[in-house]
Amino acid sequence: MSFKRLDPSDFIISADAITAPIWSTLSNPLMLFTTSSGQESGPSGQYYLSVYQTSSTANIAAVQFDIAFGDSNGSGSLAYDYSANIYNSPSSTIFGQYQDILLGDESSLFSFGAFTSSRFIALSFERTRYKESLLPGSLTLTLKNSSNTVNITDNSAQLTTAQFVGSNRVFQLVSGSAGNINTGISSNGYTNGSGSYGWFLPDIGTILLNPYSLVASTANGGIAWTPTINAPSQSTSPSVNSQFFRLLQTCSLNSQETITADYIFIRARNSEFNYSTNPSFISGSTGELTQTSFINNPQTYITTVGLYNDTNELLAVAKLSRPLPKDFTSEALIRVKLDF
Repeated sequence: MSFKRLDPSDFIISADAITAPIWSTLSNPLMLFTTSSGQESGPSGQYYLSVYQTSSTANIAAVQFDIAFGDSNGSGSLAYDYSANIYNSPSSTIFGQYQDILLGDESSLFSFGAFTSSRFIALSFERTRYKESLLPGSLTLTLKNSSNTVNITDNSAQLTTAQFVGSNRVFQLVSGSAGNINTGISSNGYTNGSGSYGWFLPDIGTILLNPYSLVASTANGGIAWTPTINAPSQSTSPSVNSQFFRLLQTCSLNSQETITADYIFIRARNSEFNYSTNPSFISGSTGELTQTSFINNPQTYITTVGLYNDTNELLAVAKLSRPLPKDFTSEALIRVKLDF
């Protein structure tokens, strides 16, 4: 075993962005959306509705995202205890959770463009579906009500600087596809009178849809959706989550991940690493080379590269695909790649 200290010039750091569809199908768009009647009628169904990519027993159904309706006044779901004049309900709980996470202020409402809203529909993508974050500019969400259809994307391609809500990047949802804005209704892709279609929050894998934009008429950019959203004193059947689920047509969306690689260049010059410390290389009794031909023309084979710190602790090992011959007439350059 021989050692050699590496210089700063032997290290190069590189970062590569990797993108891929977030769906279990590994392809875009996702065109089949199914739900579980058991989950919807169970305790969790009061809060959210899980959406799967298949209902076939031949394939494994996996949650792709969850739909959750939030309303500051608790409308759209039955109050926990209406008889006690406590109007908190699952929808108000959902609203408060996102209010705390995103706004950090329990008295603030959500502003979709210039439109202030006390309710939203959240699409929370399963954490295992994406790696580092969702990819801005890759979204195309198609919603349809009767014969009215709208394609929704984010406005990341039109921004020169990132915008934040708290510590989270946020993009406005607009009319368009794959980052390309449709200016047929307005120049910024918003609806007329109801602001943007919502928020795209790539770092937490969430879309917040502005329901008022969908309720708007087609002339104003909506799809004339007429959901039933009862007061907390009355249960909603079907739920707002189920009503929105019926609007889903297709969705294209990618995830992104930055892979950082540290390239280390190990150089074995012609005068280096030509002798081995392996006991078979020398005579144990006299310390002479076992092969006299090695005196002027030694021959070694490099098979492994170990990376040590200054306290002689082994940090990483790189195995060569085949032994690399080394003598005084040859030099070697070995590139080691560490991904993290």
